[in-house]
Amino acid sequence: MSKKVYESAVLINAALKDEQIQSIVSHIKEIILNSDGKIIDIEDWGRKRLAYVIKKSKIGYYVIFRFNALPSVNSKLERFYKLDENILRYLTIKLSETALEQIEKNKPETSVIEKPVSDDISNLQMAEEKFDESIETEENS
Repeated sequence: MSKKVYESAVLINAALKDEQIQSIVSHIKEIILNSDGKIIDIEDWGRKRLAYVIKKSKIGYYVIFRFNALPSVNSKLERFYKLDENILRYLTIKLSETALEQIEKNKPETSVIEKPVSDDISNLQMAEEKFDESIETEENS
């Protein structure tokens, strides 16, 4: 069997402490890595309000895992998701090549090129001067 790229979205009970949530996240990472998988990306969305109440919770903690693994890892993950009562919902899908390209295209750039502050100041000064000139011409007319 060949490895495939999967995405697993997990909704964790947000009433837990941050340490408990991070232990669940690290346990999911361990399951993937111990199954000869490779984690590509983890999106930690944090606490979000739910559209409707799930297991008496109005707020959930969202984490999305993208990983490369054998199909057998899905059964291990699903078993963990079902047995852990702090996991409210989950969904694991196989990503197509098109989906992977779209994810890469929409990913924010990690390196941000910063302009020198002096450029911003000179642009601000020029804008103020133009504004002052436009007010003077209106007053003179």
